[in-house]
Amino acid sequence: MTKASDLFIQCLEEEGVEYIFGVPGEENLDMLDSLSRSKQIKLILTRHEQGAGFMAATYGRHTGKTGVCMATLGPGATNFVTAAAYAQLGGMPILMVTGQKPIKKSKQGRFQILDVVDMMRPITKYTHQLASADNIPSRVREAFRLAEEEKPGATHLEFPEDVADEHTESTPIKPSLHRRPLAEAKAVRAAVKKLEDAKSPILVIGAGANRKVTGRMLLKLVEKTGIPFVTTQLGKGVIDETHPRFVGCAALSAGDYVHRAIEAADVIVNVGHDVIEKPPFFMKRGGAEVIHISARSAEVDPVYFPQIEVIGDIGNAVWQIVEDIVPSGRWQFDDMLRFRKAEVEHTASLDGDARFPIFPPHLVRTVREAMPADGIICLDNGVYKIWFARNYAARQQNTVLLDNALATMGAGLPSAMASAMVYPDRKVMAICGDGGFMMNSQEMETAVRLGLDITVLILNDNSYGMIRWKQANMGFKDWGLTYGNPDFVKYAESYGAKGHRVTSAEMLPGLLRDCLDTPGVHLIDCPVDYSENDKILNQDIKQLSKAL
Repeated sequence: MTKASDLFIQCLEEEGVEYIFGVPGEENLDMLDSLSRSKQIKLILTRHEQGAGFMAATYGRHTGKTGVCMATLGPGATNFVTAAAYAQLGGMPILMVTGQKPIKKSKQGRFQILDVVDMMRPITKYTHQLASADNIPSRVREAFRLAEEEKPGATHLEFPEDVADEHTESTPIKPSLHRRPLAEAKAVRAAVKKLEDAKSPILVIGAGANRKVTGRMLLKLVEKTGIPFVTTQLGKGVIDETHPRFVGCAALSAGDYVHRAIEAADVIVNVGHDVIEKPPFFMKRGGAEVIHISARSAEVDPVYFPQIEVIGDIGNAVWQIVEDIVPSGRWQFDDMLRFRKAEVEHTASLDGDARFPIFPPHLVRTVREAMPADGIICLDNGVYKIWFARNYAARQQNTVLLDNALATMGAGLPSAMASAMVYPDRKVMAICGDGGFMMNSQEMETAVRLGLDITVLILNDNSYGMIRWKQANMGFKDWGLTYGNPDFVKYAESYGAKGHRVTSAEMLPGLLRDCLDTPGVHLIDCPVDYSENDKILNQDIKQLSKAL
Protein backbone atom coordinates (compact mmCIF):
# COMPACT_ATOMS: atom_id res chain seq x y z
CA MET A 1 0.00 0.00 0.00
CA THR A 2 1.24 3.48 -0.94
CA LYS A 3 0.28 6.73 0.73
CA ALA A 4 -1.74 8.90 -1.67
CA SER A 5 0.60 11.91 -1.48
CA ASP A 6 3.57 9.64 -2.25
CA LEU A 7 1.67 8.20 -5.21
CA PHE A 8 0.87 11.70 -6.46
CA ILE A 9 4.56 12.64 -6.49
CA GLN A 10 5.41 9.33 -8.20
CA CYS A 11 2.86 10.17 -10.92
CA LEU A 12 4.51 13.56 -11.44
CA GLU A 13 7.92 11.87 -11.66
CA GLU A 14 6.52 9.48 -14.29
CA GLU A 15 5.51 12.54 -16.33
CA GLY A 16 9.10 13.87 -16.20
CA VAL A 17 8.38 16.82 -13.89
CA GLU A 18 11.54 18.71 -12.86
CA TYR A 19 10.11 21.55 -10.75
CA ILE A 20 7.07 22.42 -8.68
CA PHE A 21 6.70 26.19 -8.28
CA GLY A 22 4.58 27.47 -5.45
CA VAL A 23 3.59 28.57 -1.99
CA PRO A 24 2.46 25.58 0.11
CA GLY A 25 -0.11 25.86 2.92
CA GLU A 26 -1.16 23.54 5.71
CA GLU A 27 -3.49 21.63 3.38
CA ASN A 28 -0.46 20.73 1.20
CA LEU A 29 1.73 19.36 4.02
CA ASP A 30 1.31 15.67 3.12
CA MET A 31 2.25 16.46 -0.50
CA LEU A 32 5.12 18.65 0.68
CA ASP A 33 6.46 15.85 2.88
CA SER A 34 6.27 13.40 -0.04
CA LEU A 35 7.97 15.93 -2.31
CA SER A 36 10.84 16.31 0.17
CA ARG A 37 11.83 12.70 -0.58
CA SER A 38 11.78 13.06 -4.38
CA LYS A 39 15.19 12.78 -6.00
CA GLN A 40 13.86 14.13 -9.33
CA ILE A 41 11.56 17.07 -8.54
CA LYS A 42 12.80 20.31 -6.99
CA LEU A 43 10.50 22.65 -5.06
CA ILE A 44 10.83 26.28 -6.16
CA LEU A 45 9.41 28.27 -3.27
CA THR A 46 8.08 31.63 -4.52
CA ARG A 47 6.80 34.69 -2.69
CA HIS A 48 3.37 34.77 -4.35
CA GLU A 49 1.27 32.13 -6.08
CA GLN A 50 0.87 34.31 -9.16
CA GLY A 51 4.65 34.36 -9.65
CA ALA A 52 4.69 30.57 -9.32
CA GLY A 53 1.99 30.22 -11.97
CA PHE A 54 3.77 32.56 -14.38
CA MET A 55 7.03 30.61 -13.90
CA ALA A 56 5.28 27.28 -14.53
CA ALA A 57 3.61 28.66 -17.67
CA THR A 58 6.89 29.98 -19.07
CA TYR A 59 8.56 26.63 -18.35
CA GLY A 60 5.75 25.06 -20.41
CA ARG A 61 6.17 27.57 -23.22
CA HIS A 62 9.89 26.87 -23.56
CA THR A 63 9.85 23.08 -23.17
CA GLY A 64 6.43 21.99 -24.42
CA LYS A 65 6.19 20.01 -21.16
CA THR A 66 3.65 20.77 -18.46
CA GLY A 67 4.85 23.22 -15.82
CA VAL A 68 3.56 22.34 -12.35
CA CYS A 69 2.67 24.78 -9.57
CA MET A 70 1.06 24.34 -6.18
CA ALA A 71 -0.92 26.46 -3.72
CA THR A 72 -3.15 25.99 -0.74
CA LEU A 73 -6.94 26.32 -0.69
CA GLY A 74 -8.95 29.57 -0.68
CA PRO A 75 -6.69 32.63 -1.12
CA GLY A 76 -3.80 30.51 -2.45
CA ALA A 77 -6.05 29.07 -5.13
CA THR A 78 -7.60 32.43 -6.05
CA ASN A 79 -4.09 33.84 -6.53
CA PHE A 80 -3.66 31.27 -9.33
CA VAL A 81 -6.57 32.64 -11.36
CA THR A 82 -4.54 35.19 -13.36
CA ALA A 83 -1.77 32.67 -14.04
CA ALA A 84 -4.36 30.11 -15.17
CA ALA A 85 -5.83 32.60 -17.66
CA TYR A 86 -2.31 33.59 -18.79
CA ALA A 87 -1.45 29.97 -19.61
CA GLN A 88 -4.86 29.11 -21.06
CA LEU A 89 -5.01 32.02 -23.50
CA GLY A 90 -1.27 31.95 -24.24
CA GLY A 91 -1.18 28.23 -25.12
CA MET A 92 1.23 27.26 -22.33
CA PRO A 93 0.80 23.85 -20.64
CA ILE A 94 0.51 23.98 -16.84
CA LEU A 95 -0.94 21.89 -14.03
CA MET A 96 -2.06 23.74 -10.91
CA VAL A 97 -2.41 21.66 -7.74
CA THR A 98 -4.37 23.22 -4.89
CA GLY A 99 -5.07 21.88 -1.41
CA GLN A 100 -8.43 21.59 0.30
CA LYS A 101 -9.85 20.84 3.75
CA PRO A 102 -10.92 17.22 4.42
CA ILE A 103 -13.92 16.47 2.23
CA LYS A 104 -15.18 13.39 4.12
CA LYS A 105 -15.08 14.64 7.71
CA SER A 106 -14.25 18.26 8.51
CA LYS A 107 -14.78 20.18 11.76
CA GLN A 108 -13.92 23.65 10.42
CA GLY A 109 -17.23 24.66 8.87
CA ARG A 110 -16.76 26.76 5.74
CA PHE A 111 -13.51 28.40 6.88
CA GLN A 112 -11.44 29.30 3.76
CA ILE A 113 -13.54 26.99 1.62
CA LEU A 114 -14.44 28.02 -1.93
CA ASP A 115 -15.63 25.87 -4.82
CA VAL A 116 -12.21 26.09 -6.49
CA VAL A 117 -13.01 23.44 -9.11
CA ASP A 118 -16.02 25.40 -10.30
CA MET A 119 -14.01 28.62 -10.17
CA MET A 120 -11.32 27.13 -12.42
CA ARG A 121 -13.71 25.60 -14.94
CA PRO A 122 -14.06 28.60 -17.33
CA ILE A 123 -10.30 29.28 -17.45
CA THR A 124 -8.85 25.77 -17.76
CA LYS A 125 -9.03 22.82 -20.13
CA TYR A 126 -9.63 20.44 -17.23
CA THR A 127 -10.35 20.74 -13.50
CA HIS A 128 -11.06 17.95 -11.03
CA GLN A 129 -11.25 17.25 -7.30
CA LEU A 130 -9.37 14.12 -6.25
CA ALA A 131 -11.92 12.30 -4.09
CA SER A 132 -10.16 8.93 -3.94
CA ALA A 133 -6.53 7.86 -3.79
CA ASP A 134 -7.27 5.06 -6.25
CA ASN A 135 -8.04 7.58 -9.02
CA ILE A 136 -4.89 9.69 -8.68
CA PRO A 137 -2.90 8.01 -11.52
CA SER A 138 -5.66 8.37 -14.12
CA ARG A 139 -6.54 11.95 -13.14
CA VAL A 140 -2.90 13.08 -13.18
CA ARG A 141 -2.31 11.42 -16.57
CA GLU A 142 -5.45 13.05 -17.97
CA ALA A 143 -4.41 16.48 -16.69
CA PHE A 144 -1.00 16.22 -18.36
CA ARG A 145 -2.45 14.84 -21.60
CA LEU A 146 -4.92 17.69 -21.93
CA ALA A 147 -2.44 20.39 -20.86
CA GLU A 148 -0.05 19.43 -23.68
CA GLU A 149 -2.58 18.58 -26.40
CA GLU A 150 -3.07 21.30 -29.05
CA LYS A 151 -3.95 23.97 -28.12
CA PRO A 152 -1.88 23.64 -24.91
CA GLY A 153 -3.26 25.28 -21.79
CA ALA A 154 -4.08 25.14 -18.10
CA THR A 155 -5.30 22.19 -16.03
CA HIS A 156 -6.11 21.98 -12.30
CA LEU A 157 -6.35 19.27 -9.65
CA GLU A 158 -7.68 19.84 -6.13
CA PHE A 159 -6.02 17.52 -3.60
CA PRO A 160 -7.92 17.43 -0.25
CA GLU A 161 -5.79 16.71 2.80
CA ASP A 162 -7.78 13.64 3.94
CA VAL A 163 -7.41 12.09 0.46
CA ALA A 164 -3.67 12.88 0.55
CA ASP A 165 -3.41 10.79 3.74
CA GLU A 166 -5.19 7.73 2.30
CA HIS A 167 -3.40 4.55 1.20
CA THR A 168 -3.89 2.71 -2.06
CA GLU A 169 -2.59 -0.12 -4.23
CA SER A 170 -2.74 2.07 -7.36
CA THR A 171 0.45 2.77 -9.31
CA PRO A 172 1.41 5.52 -11.81
CA ILE A 173 0.26 5.31 -15.42
CA LYS A 174 3.03 5.75 -17.98
CA PRO A 175 2.47 8.42 -20.65
CA SER A 176 1.27 6.96 -23.95
CA LEU A 177 3.05 7.30 -27.27
CA HIS A 178 0.95 9.66 -29.32
CA ARG A 179 1.39 11.49 -32.60
CA ARG A 180 -0.59 14.50 -33.79
CA PRO A 181 -2.97 13.91 -36.74
CA LEU A 182 -1.56 14.89 -40.14
CA ALA A 183 -3.18 17.24 -42.64
CA GLU A 184 -5.20 15.52 -45.36
CA ALA A 185 -3.43 15.36 -48.74
CA LYS A 186 -6.29 16.84 -50.81
CA ALA A 187 -6.45 19.89 -48.54
CA VAL A 188 -2.70 20.37 -48.97
CA ARG A 189 -3.03 20.05 -52.76
CA ALA A 190 -5.84 22.64 -52.82
CA ALA A 191 -3.66 25.05 -50.81
CA VAL A 192 -0.68 24.52 -53.11
CA LYS A 193 -2.79 25.13 -56.23
CA LYS A 194 -4.23 28.32 -54.74
CA LEU A 195 -0.69 29.53 -53.97
CA GLU A 196 0.69 28.64 -57.41
CA ASP A 197 -2.18 30.52 -59.07
CA ALA A 198 -1.80 33.61 -56.87
CA LYS A 199 -0.21 36.89 -57.99
CA SER A 200 1.12 38.16 -54.64
CA PRO A 201 0.89 35.62 -51.79
CA ILE A 202 2.07 36.35 -48.24
CA LEU A 203 2.61 34.27 -45.07
CA VAL A 204 1.19 35.40 -41.72
CA ILE A 205 2.82 33.50 -38.84
CA GLY A 206 0.78 33.36 -35.64
CA ALA A 207 0.86 31.92 -32.12
CA GLY A 208 0.09 28.33 -33.11
CA ALA A 209 3.18 28.21 -35.34
CA ASN A 210 5.42 28.93 -32.35
CA ARG A 211 6.14 25.28 -31.64
CA LYS A 212 9.28 23.15 -31.88
CA VAL A 213 9.89 22.16 -35.51
CA THR A 214 7.41 24.42 -37.29
CA GLY A 215 9.94 27.22 -37.75
CA ARG A 216 12.33 24.97 -39.66
CA MET A 217 9.59 23.97 -42.09
CA LEU A 218 8.40 27.55 -42.58
CA LEU A 219 11.95 28.69 -43.30
CA LYS A 220 12.21 25.97 -45.95
CA LEU A 221 8.98 27.26 -47.51
CA VAL A 222 10.25 30.87 -47.57
CA GLU A 223 13.64 29.82 -48.95
CA LYS A 224 12.11 27.69 -51.71
CA THR A 225 9.41 30.14 -52.79
CA GLY A 226 10.62 33.61 -51.76
CA ILE A 227 7.15 34.38 -50.36
CA PRO A 228 7.41 37.25 -47.83
CA PHE A 229 6.22 36.72 -44.26
CA VAL A 230 4.83 38.79 -41.42
CA THR A 231 4.27 37.76 -37.82
CA THR A 232 1.81 38.42 -35.06
CA GLN A 233 3.28 39.36 -31.69
CA LEU A 234 3.10 35.73 -30.51
CA GLY A 235 4.63 34.52 -33.78
CA LYS A 236 7.84 36.55 -33.39
CA GLY A 237 11.03 34.58 -33.92
CA VAL A 238 9.49 31.53 -35.62
CA ILE A 239 11.71 32.59 -38.56
CA ASP A 240 14.74 34.85 -38.07
CA GLU A 241 13.42 38.40 -38.52
CA THR A 242 16.64 39.60 -40.13
CA HIS A 243 15.62 37.46 -43.14
CA PRO A 244 15.25 39.61 -46.29
CA ARG A 245 11.69 38.35 -46.80
CA PHE A 246 10.48 39.49 -43.36
CA VAL A 247 8.07 42.40 -43.84
CA GLY A 248 7.07 43.22 -40.26
CA CYS A 249 5.22 42.36 -37.08
CA ALA A 250 1.58 43.29 -36.52
CA ALA A 251 2.14 45.21 -33.30
CA LEU A 252 -0.45 47.92 -33.87
CA SER A 253 -4.06 47.03 -34.60
CA ALA A 254 -4.19 48.77 -37.99
CA GLY A 255 -2.63 51.45 -40.18
CA ASP A 256 1.01 50.35 -39.93
CA TYR A 257 3.43 49.57 -42.76
CA VAL A 258 2.96 45.84 -42.13
CA HIS A 259 -0.78 46.18 -42.75
CA ARG A 260 -0.04 47.80 -46.12
CA ALA A 261 2.15 44.78 -46.99
CA ILE A 262 -0.70 42.40 -46.14
CA GLU A 263 -3.14 44.53 -48.16
CA ALA A 264 -0.87 44.06 -51.20
CA ALA A 265 -1.52 40.28 -51.12
CA ASP A 266 -4.20 38.43 -53.05
CA VAL A 267 -3.67 35.17 -51.11
CA ILE A 268 -2.82 35.05 -47.40
CA VAL A 269 -1.41 31.86 -45.87
CA ASN A 270 -2.42 32.21 -42.22
CA VAL A 271 -0.26 29.81 -40.19
CA GLY A 272 -1.22 29.08 -36.58
CA HIS A 273 -3.96 31.71 -36.37
CA ASP A 274 -5.28 32.13 -32.82
CA VAL A 275 -8.23 34.39 -32.06
CA ILE A 276 -6.73 35.37 -28.70
CA GLU A 277 -4.56 37.87 -30.60
CA LYS A 278 -6.01 40.95 -32.26
CA PRO A 279 -6.46 40.10 -35.97
CA PRO A 280 -3.42 41.04 -38.09
CA PHE A 281 -5.83 41.57 -41.00
CA PHE A 282 -9.56 41.74 -41.67
CA MET A 283 -11.11 39.68 -44.43
CA LYS A 284 -13.78 41.15 -46.65
CA ARG A 285 -15.97 39.75 -49.41
CA GLY A 286 -14.15 39.87 -52.74
CA GLY A 287 -10.83 40.59 -51.04
CA ALA A 288 -7.75 38.44 -50.57
CA GLU A 289 -8.45 34.75 -50.10
CA VAL A 290 -7.09 32.96 -47.04
CA ILE A 291 -5.52 29.55 -46.53
CA HIS A 292 -5.85 28.57 -42.86
CA ILE A 293 -3.12 26.18 -41.65
CA SER A 294 -3.53 25.08 -38.05
CA ALA A 295 -3.98 22.17 -35.69
CA ARG A 296 -7.54 23.41 -35.22
CA SER A 297 -10.23 24.44 -37.65
CA ALA A 298 -10.95 28.14 -38.09
CA GLU A 299 -13.26 29.99 -35.73
CA VAL A 300 -15.33 31.90 -38.25
CA ASP A 301 -16.54 35.44 -37.63
CA PRO A 302 -17.51 38.43 -39.83
CA VAL A 303 -13.85 39.31 -40.54
CA TYR A 304 -12.42 35.78 -40.74
CA PHE A 305 -13.88 33.12 -43.05
CA PRO A 306 -10.99 31.29 -44.80
CA GLN A 307 -11.60 29.64 -48.18
CA ILE A 308 -9.23 26.69 -47.61
CA GLU A 309 -8.42 24.96 -44.31
CA VAL A 310 -5.43 22.64 -43.86
CA ILE A 311 -5.95 21.04 -40.46
CA GLY A 312 -3.35 18.90 -38.67
CA ASP A 313 0.18 19.11 -37.36
CA ILE A 314 1.37 22.50 -38.65
CA GLY A 315 5.02 21.53 -39.18
CA ASN A 316 4.03 18.50 -41.23
CA ALA A 317 1.42 20.45 -43.22
CA VAL A 318 4.03 23.05 -44.19
CA TRP A 319 6.49 20.28 -45.07
CA GLN A 320 3.88 18.73 -47.41
CA ILE A 321 3.40 22.12 -49.08
CA VAL A 322 7.19 22.56 -49.48
CA GLU A 323 7.45 19.14 -51.12
CA ASP A 324 4.63 19.82 -53.57
CA ILE A 325 4.82 23.51 -54.50
CA VAL A 326 6.43 24.83 -57.69
CA PRO A 327 7.34 28.53 -57.33
CA SER A 328 5.52 30.72 -59.82
CA GLY A 329 7.31 33.07 -62.18
CA ARG A 330 4.30 35.42 -62.01
CA TRP A 331 4.54 36.24 -58.30
CA GLN A 332 5.09 39.92 -57.52
CA PHE A 333 6.37 41.02 -54.12
CA ASP A 334 7.72 44.47 -54.94
CA ASP A 335 4.99 46.41 -53.10
CA MET A 336 5.35 44.34 -49.90
CA LEU A 337 9.11 44.78 -49.86
CA ARG A 338 8.71 48.52 -50.57
CA PHE A 339 6.45 48.93 -47.52
CA ARG A 340 9.00 47.08 -45.40
CA LYS A 341 11.83 49.27 -46.70
CA ALA A 342 9.85 52.37 -45.75
CA GLU A 343 9.28 51.01 -42.23
CA VAL A 344 12.97 50.26 -41.75
CA GLU A 345 13.87 53.78 -42.94
CA HIS A 346 11.31 55.33 -40.58
CA THR A 347 12.69 53.35 -37.62
CA ALA A 348 16.25 54.37 -38.57
CA SER A 349 15.18 58.04 -38.50
CA LEU A 350 14.17 57.61 -34.84
CA ASP A 351 16.42 55.07 -33.16
CA GLY A 352 19.54 57.21 -33.19
CA ASP A 353 17.92 59.83 -30.95
CA ALA A 354 20.08 59.61 -27.80
CA ARG A 355 17.96 61.97 -25.66
CA PHE A 356 17.48 61.46 -21.94
CA PRO A 357 15.22 60.15 -20.49
CA ILE A 358 15.63 57.34 -23.02
CA PHE A 359 13.59 57.50 -26.25
CA PRO A 360 11.80 54.14 -26.84
CA PRO A 361 13.13 53.51 -30.40
CA HIS A 362 16.68 54.11 -29.16
CA LEU A 363 16.08 51.81 -26.21
CA VAL A 364 14.93 48.96 -28.47
CA ARG A 365 17.95 49.37 -30.74
CA THR A 366 20.33 49.42 -27.75
CA VAL A 367 18.81 46.28 -26.20
CA ARG A 368 18.93 44.46 -29.55
CA GLU A 369 22.61 45.31 -29.96
CA ALA A 370 23.36 44.11 -26.43
CA MET A 371 21.57 40.75 -26.70
CA PRO A 372 23.06 37.78 -28.57
CA ALA A 373 20.97 35.96 -31.17
CA ASP A 374 19.86 33.34 -28.64
CA GLY A 375 19.33 35.85 -25.82
CA ILE A 376 15.85 35.92 -24.31
CA ILE A 377 13.90 39.07 -23.50
CA CYS A 378 10.77 38.68 -21.36
CA LEU A 379 8.40 41.62 -21.65
CA ASP A 380 5.90 42.60 -19.03
CA ASN A 381 2.82 44.42 -20.30
CA GLY A 382 3.02 48.10 -21.22
CA VAL A 383 3.32 50.49 -24.14
CA TYR A 384 6.99 49.49 -24.64
CA LYS A 385 5.66 46.11 -25.80
CA ILE A 386 4.52 47.76 -29.04
CA TRP A 387 7.94 49.30 -29.65
CA PHE A 388 9.71 45.97 -29.06
CA ALA A 389 7.21 43.99 -31.16
CA ARG A 390 7.68 46.38 -34.09
CA ASN A 391 11.40 47.15 -33.90
CA TYR A 392 13.17 44.29 -32.12
CA ALA A 393 14.28 41.65 -34.62
CA ALA A 394 13.74 38.23 -33.03
CA ARG A 395 16.47 35.90 -34.24
CA GLN A 396 15.18 32.60 -32.81
CA GLN A 397 11.98 31.01 -31.59
CA ASN A 398 10.80 31.99 -28.09
CA THR A 399 13.50 34.62 -27.62
CA VAL A 400 10.94 37.41 -27.37
CA LEU A 401 8.44 36.37 -24.71
CA LEU A 402 5.62 38.84 -24.74
CA ASP A 403 2.05 38.23 -23.71
CA ASN A 404 -0.39 39.30 -26.39
CA ALA A 405 -3.08 36.95 -25.14
CA LEU A 406 -4.15 37.81 -21.60
CA ALA A 407 -1.69 40.75 -21.75
CA THR A 408 -1.31 40.79 -17.99
CA MET A 409 1.01 42.97 -15.99
CA GLY A 410 3.32 41.27 -13.50
CA ALA A 411 4.53 38.35 -15.64
CA GLY A 412 7.82 39.81 -16.94
CA LEU A 413 10.06 39.06 -13.95
CA PRO A 414 8.75 35.51 -13.22
CA SER A 415 8.92 34.71 -16.94
CA ALA A 416 12.59 35.74 -17.05
CA MET A 417 13.31 33.67 -13.95
CA ALA A 418 11.85 30.53 -15.51
CA SER A 419 13.73 31.24 -18.75
CA ALA A 420 17.01 31.44 -16.85
CA MET A 421 16.24 28.10 -15.19
CA VAL A 422 15.46 26.36 -18.49
CA TYR A 423 18.42 27.98 -20.30
CA PRO A 424 21.09 28.78 -17.68
CA ASP A 425 23.75 29.37 -20.36
CA ARG A 426 21.81 32.04 -22.26
CA LYS A 427 21.48 35.77 -21.60
CA VAL A 428 18.08 36.58 -20.11
CA MET A 429 16.53 40.01 -19.58
CA ALA A 430 13.19 40.99 -18.05
CA ILE A 431 11.88 44.25 -19.51
CA CYS A 432 9.21 45.75 -17.27
CA GLY A 433 7.41 49.00 -16.80
CA ASP A 434 7.58 50.34 -13.28
CA GLY A 435 3.90 49.44 -12.81
CA GLY A 436 4.22 45.85 -14.00
CA PHE A 437 7.46 45.27 -12.09
CA MET A 438 5.89 46.29 -8.78
CA MET A 439 3.07 43.77 -9.24
CA ASN A 440 5.46 40.86 -8.62
CA SER A 441 8.65 42.60 -7.47
CA GLN A 442 8.82 40.37 -4.39
CA GLU A 443 10.09 37.57 -6.65
CA MET A 444 13.44 39.39 -6.71
CA GLU A 445 14.11 37.53 -3.45
CA THR A 446 13.33 34.23 -5.14
CA ALA A 447 15.66 35.05 -8.06
CA VAL A 448 18.51 35.94 -5.69
CA ARG A 449 17.91 32.84 -3.53
CA LEU A 450 17.98 30.60 -6.63
CA GLY A 451 21.24 32.17 -7.80
CA LEU A 452 19.81 33.08 -11.20
CA ASP A 453 21.65 35.18 -13.80
CA ILE A 454 19.11 37.74 -15.03
CA THR A 455 18.98 41.44 -15.81
CA VAL A 456 15.78 43.31 -14.92
CA LEU A 457 15.39 46.49 -16.98
CA ILE A 458 12.74 48.78 -15.47
CA LEU A 459 11.37 51.42 -17.84
CA ASN A 460 10.47 54.14 -15.39
CA ASP A 461 7.90 56.83 -16.18
CA ASN A 462 6.12 56.96 -12.80
CA SER A 463 2.82 56.05 -14.42
CA TYR A 464 0.71 53.41 -16.09
CA GLY A 465 2.11 54.46 -19.47
CA MET A 466 0.05 52.20 -21.76
CA ILE A 467 -3.20 53.59 -20.41
CA ARG A 468 -1.90 57.17 -20.57
CA TRP A 469 -1.10 56.56 -24.25
CA LYS A 470 -4.65 55.35 -24.87
CA GLN A 471 -6.02 58.24 -22.80
CA ALA A 472 -4.18 60.73 -25.03
CA ASN A 473 -5.34 58.96 -28.18
CA MET A 474 -8.97 59.26 -27.04
CA GLY A 475 -8.58 62.98 -26.45
CA PHE A 476 -9.02 62.81 -22.68
CA LYS A 477 -6.97 64.93 -20.30
CA ASP A 478 -3.95 63.33 -18.60
CA TRP A 479 -5.44 62.31 -15.26
CA GLY A 480 -5.49 59.51 -12.69
CA LEU A 481 -2.57 57.36 -13.90
CA THR A 482 0.59 58.70 -12.23
CA TYR A 483 2.24 57.61 -8.97
CA GLY A 484 5.55 57.58 -7.11
CA ASN A 485 8.12 54.78 -7.06
CA PRO A 486 10.63 53.50 -4.54
CA ASP A 487 14.34 54.02 -5.13
CA PHE A 488 14.71 50.97 -7.36
CA VAL A 489 18.50 50.77 -6.86
CA LYS A 490 18.12 50.57 -3.07
CA TYR A 491 15.14 48.26 -3.51
CA ALA A 492 17.25 45.81 -5.54
CA GLU A 493 20.09 45.99 -3.05
CA SER A 494 17.72 45.23 -0.17
CA TYR A 495 17.09 41.83 -1.79
CA GLY A 496 20.79 41.17 -2.33
CA ALA A 497 20.65 42.04 -6.04
CA LYS A 498 22.83 44.62 -7.77
CA GLY A 499 21.13 47.95 -8.53
CA HIS A 500 22.05 50.37 -11.33
CA ARG A 501 20.59 53.67 -12.53
CA VAL A 502 20.77 55.03 -16.07
CA THR A 503 21.69 58.73 -16.14
CA SER A 504 22.33 59.17 -19.88
CA ALA A 505 21.67 57.41 -23.16
CA GLU A 506 25.42 57.10 -23.69
CA MET A 507 25.90 54.93 -20.58
CA LEU A 508 23.12 52.43 -21.42
CA PRO A 509 25.01 50.17 -23.91
CA GLY A 510 27.98 49.61 -21.60
CA LEU A 511 25.74 49.09 -18.57
CA LEU A 512 23.64 46.47 -20.38
CA ARG A 513 26.78 44.68 -21.53
CA ASP A 514 28.28 44.65 -18.02
CA CYS A 515 25.06 43.39 -16.41
CA LEU A 516 24.59 40.62 -18.97
CA ASP A 517 28.22 39.51 -18.61
CA THR A 518 28.30 39.58 -14.78
CA PRO A 519 26.65 36.68 -12.88
CA GLY A 520 23.78 37.37 -10.52
CA VAL A 521 20.55 39.36 -10.43
CA HIS A 522 20.87 42.91 -11.79
CA LEU A 523 18.22 45.63 -11.77
CA ILE A 524 18.51 48.71 -14.00
CA ASP A 525 16.35 51.76 -13.30
CA CYS A 526 15.97 53.36 -16.74
CA PRO A 527 13.92 56.57 -17.10
CA VAL A 528 11.99 56.67 -20.39
CA ASP A 529 10.48 59.47 -22.43
CA TYR A 530 7.01 58.44 -23.65
CA SER A 531 5.98 61.97 -24.67
CA GLU A 532 5.91 61.16 -28.40
CA ASN A 533 4.14 57.79 -28.18
CA ASP A 534 0.80 59.20 -29.28
CA LYS A 535 2.25 61.29 -32.12
CA ILE A 536 4.45 58.54 -33.58
CA LEU A 537 2.31 55.44 -33.04
CA ASN A 538 -1.15 56.90 -33.54
CA GLN A 539 -0.50 59.65 -36.09
CA ASP A 540 2.84 59.65 -37.94
CA ILE A 541 3.03 55.95 -38.78
CA LYS A 542 -0.54 55.86 -40.07
CA GLN A 543 -0.09 58.99 -42.20
CA LEU A 544 3.30 57.93 -43.62
CA SER A 545 2.24 54.38 -44.47
CA LYS A 546 -1.03 55.55 -46.00
CA ALA A 547 0.84 58.02 -48.24
CA LEU A 548 2.99 55.30 -49.83
